[in-house]
Amino acid sequence: MSRYAVIGAGPSGLAAARALSRRGIEIDGYEASHGVGGLWDIDNPRSTMYESAHLISSRTTTQFEEFPMNSDADYPDHRVLLRYFRAYAERFGLTDLFRFDTRVTRLTPRDGGWDLTSIGPDGEHTLWYDGVVLANGTLAEPNVPTFPGRFDGEVLHTSAYKSPSQLAGRRVLLIGAGNSGCDIAVDAVHHAASVDMSVRRGYYFVPRYLFGKPSDTLNQGRPLPARLKQALDSRVLRAFTGDPVRFGFPKPDYRIYESHPIVNTMVLNHLGQGDLRIRPDVERFDGPTVRFRDGSSDEYDLVILATGYRLDYPFVDREHLHWHGASPRLFLNMFPASFNGLYVVGMIEASGIGWQGRYEQADLLAAYLDAVANDPPRAARFRARVVGEPWPDVTGGYRYLGLARMSYYVNNHAYRAAVRHERDALLRPLPAAPRRRTTT
Repeated sequence: MSRYAVIGAGPSGLAAARALSRRGIEIDGYEASHGVGGLWDIDNPRSTMYESAHLISSRTTTQFEEFPMNSDADYPDHRVLLRYFRAYAERFGLTDLFRFDTRVTRLTPRDGGWDLTSIGPDGEHTLWYDGVVLANGTLAEPNVPTFPGRFDGEVLHTSAYKSPSQLAGRRVLLIGAGNSGCDIAVDAVHHAASVDMSVRRGYYFVPRYLFGKPSDTLNQGRPLPARLKQALDSRVLRAFTGDPVRFGFPKPDYRIYESHPIVNTMVLNHLGQGDLRIRPDVERFDGPTVRFRDGSSDEYDLVILATGYRLDYPFVDREHLHWHGASPRLFLNMFPASFNGLYVVGMIEASGIGWQGRYEQADLLAAYLDAVANDPPRAARFRARVVGEPWPDVTGGYRYLGLARMSYYVNNHAYRAAVRHERDALLRPLPAAPRRRTTT
């Protein structure tokens, strides 16, 4: 019987393990940490979590549909989420499928499958699998830019931030204003001596609640065309949050939803109260001083890089994943067109896609692997579709910014519709061959 490996026991790895095992596909899971949860386990050595972290999408749009979250909070914190993943894994018998404290170090193709080398409590081992599912997430490898000059204080990436105690009494500069950066800025307001944020582009700020409901639960029916939604939502945001330019942010040079919005309007409140300042892009470091591109400067004790993450699958050569620029080029962000036995689950970012979107990815993969084992002609039809036809447009009509972090960004509605369409087409029986006419 065929056997597959799943790398990672965070939300994407659990989704993959659930979908594959549900179809009777044999798997071995590998997780470098001590248990399930991935980055949501703050005690995981590679976790990017911090004490004040909460969901930025609401509970009902984020959870697995078959396993509602046992919480009344609209935006639960990381502790609730870790308990949720542990309960999910126990409910569906996934925990025992994983080898914990076991890090995958190398994938090597051999005999139509893959040798997987790992290091765990009982040493280094290499096992052969028919295929490998890469589900180790997208937010583990920090993107660390360099700046001219030398800074005398401390520089750390948001991935190393855990507690507001790291900010106490210090003059803090945050470089970047993503969702984590804005969370940390709000923490810093209450603990640091001063807080500045250096930004190079404008942002759109979405409140967590609109009309008394979580903002991402509105308009959950038929999605609006991109340009109409952008026009309507821009007006709503101006009414609820005002113009971020008034608080010192640059004016965005793109439309809303063409980059991930910031789900944190407390930053605007603190700017209005004078608790923090917006500064321009950094030009250079100069001892204790940071010099900005507008000619201004100031002294700081701590610089925090809120500069995001980069994709990283360090255990496999890039050629096997067909890397193109900042990310692999895969059909639906999952399948290499070479069908070499590697599959990716979780290499998607989108507003509102949640963990259910990742489960739907895994369900498509499970349907394909089931066809490989039990109905090779159907599997061959799917491969021919991937190789021979144009790939579906999953942008939803949005013109995403040409940034590295946007290279695997998709539109929630367009992407999930495409995944479900491909799964249904894959499950559809092949047409019966025409019967031969016989003559006497």
